[in-house]
Parts: sequence; C-alpha cells; structure tokens
Amino acid sequence: MTPIDLRSDTVTRPTDAMRRAMAEAPVGDDQYGEDPTVNLLQERIAGLLGKEAALFMPSGTMSNQLALKLMTRPGDEVVVGDEAHIVWHESGASAANAGVQFAVVGQGGLFTAADMVRACKPRDHIVQPPTSLVVIENTHNRGGGVVFPQDEVAAIAAAAHDRGLGVYLDGARLFNVAAATGISLAELAAPADMVSVALSKGLGCPVGSVLAGTRADMARGVRARRMFGGALRQAGILAAAGLHALDHHLDRLGDDHANARAIAEGLAGVPGVILDPATVQTNIVVFHLADTAPDAATVVARARAEGVLLAAFAPRTIRVATHLDVDRARCIRAAEVIVHAIGAG
Repeated sequence: MTPIDLRSDTVTRPTDAMRRAMAEAPVGDDQYGEDPTVNLLQERIAGLLGKEAALFMPSGTMSNQLALKLMTRPGDEVVVGDEAHIVWHESGASAANAGVQFAVVGQGGLFTAADMVRACKPRDHIVQPPTSLVVIENTHNRGGGVVFPQDEVAAIAAAAHDRGLGVYLDGARLFNVAAATGISLAELAAPADMVSVALSKGLGCPVGSVLAGTRADMARGVRARRMFGGALRQAGILAAAGLHALDHHLDRLGDDHANARAIAEGLAGVPGVILDPATVQTNIVVFHLADTAPDAATVVARARAEGVLLAAFAPRTIRVATHLDVDRARCIRAAEVIVHAIGAG
C-alpha cells in the first residue's frame, strides 16, 4: 500500500491534468524574457498579490535568499520571528549569501510591532549592526501553520517603514492564509515591500516559488537570481503547473485545513500528547510529546512501520502536514496510527 505521507505538503505529485498542462505549455528562453508561460504566471501572481511585477524561482528558499540580497547589505541585521524558516531551514544561506545576521523576537512565530521596535538598532551606530529589514512568515511553519494576524502585520509594517526599514513577507503558504481567513492575497501582501509565495506546497506543483515587488526590484532580481544559479531557460514547463494550480487547486485548500483539524482532534487528549486543537488553523499540526511518552524519533519510526510518514522537528516535537494527495479517510487512519505509535510500549 502507498504510504500516507504527511512529512510535508511538498511531497505532492502533479496530477494527470497538471502533467498534461506542463506537456502542452508553450515555452521560450526565460533568460531573454521570452517564455510566454513564465511571463503569464509572473503577471498573474503579481496581480493576485497587488504588486507591480514578479519573478519565477526554482524554490522558496531561493525566493527568501533573493529578497535578503535585494533588501539588505552585508553586516545588516534582520528582525525575524521565533523559529523562522529563513533561520532554521535554509542551511545558513542568509549569512553566506547576503551576509546578514538575525534578531529573533516573539514566540511561536508571532511577534508584535513593539517587539520589532525593541529589537531595532540604529543605522549609524559604530558598534551595533544596523537593522534594515523585518521578515514576517505567514503562515508560520514551525509555529504549527499559525496565521499571523493581519492587523499586527500592518502595525509591524507601519512601524518598520516609519524607521526606514524594509518589510519582506515570506508567504510560502500565503494561499493557505487566504483560504483560512477569507482575506484576499492582495490585502495580505499590501503591507510588505516584497513578498513570496510557494507553488510546490499547498498548490501541489512539482517545483516553484514566485517573488513579487516593484518592477525595479524584480529587474534587479533577474541578475541576483542568476548569481545564485537560478537562471531559467524553457521554464514554461514548470510555470504551466503553477497556472494549472491557480485555476484548479486554490478552492480545495480548505479540505487540507479540515483534515489537519481532524488529525488534531484525534490526537488531543491522548496521554503524552501536548496539543491545543485551537492552534491548528491551516494544514499543519505541530504537537509535542511529554516526558512520559516515547520520543519523536521512536514515534516516527513506529508510524513508518505502519505506513505513515511523519517529520520529527525536535527530540519531542513532530509535524504533520496535510495536502491534496491525502484524503480525509487516510488522515483519520494516520491519526489512529500515531496514537498507537505513542502508546505502543
């Protein structure tokens, strides 16, 4: 039997219809700006986000790294939320590529404008690193897919702009935010100077992320993308998957959220599980294991033996991510397997 793979929403495989769209896509050389499918995807994403222009990327990590490269200078400090993807999951790239360091604020991925202001350092101090950028991750991966409250996003951005700081929105799962809140993508992105969205997560594409901002910044981004080895040629084959997903996979994101809540409800109250189902707002469930329970590695191994794949985020922390390749019945089955894995011995 095919495993129930809940390690990430990046494990999805393109549907047959998506594969057909990819095979039939008109293509050209994107380095010359001549791939019509890439150009169309960039235009559509920019429009959805309310930005002037957008740039197709191979990955969300490259989008994040390019934003840092464009919005900071080496030696700058960047304010980020607790356990941000840009700090935890990008192999130290921010120091290597942009030469920046981080000031971590808040808890569980969320922070306030006051937290950001307290962390800011002046640009002209001879000892302290200058703060030049604030990064908001929405939804927040390691925070359990939590939605960053939009009023706080606006307050943080306003305070940042008052101080001459840039604002970058790591919106890898911003489509999930829109589905969960009913707020349009353009409104979610409006406070940020630059924003990225992933196509290879909730939308089920095999590859791709898109960075959006001003036309001038995206023109600079073409060169920076090439510096990072992200120059693309006949990328319309990949961009076509994104266009297909925009047309066919947005409306079903609520199903993933409902499935994540079903898993959370199946785990809540189980001895040894630390989880508040109210915190499960989108398609991610992060739960912790009490000292009386097996550790994460043991639970992951036991679940794998029963055909369920999970991700250990820490010695006693596990993440589950729902997606379009796993339906409700398989999610319910996964919850049962996890409960058994925790209580078996």
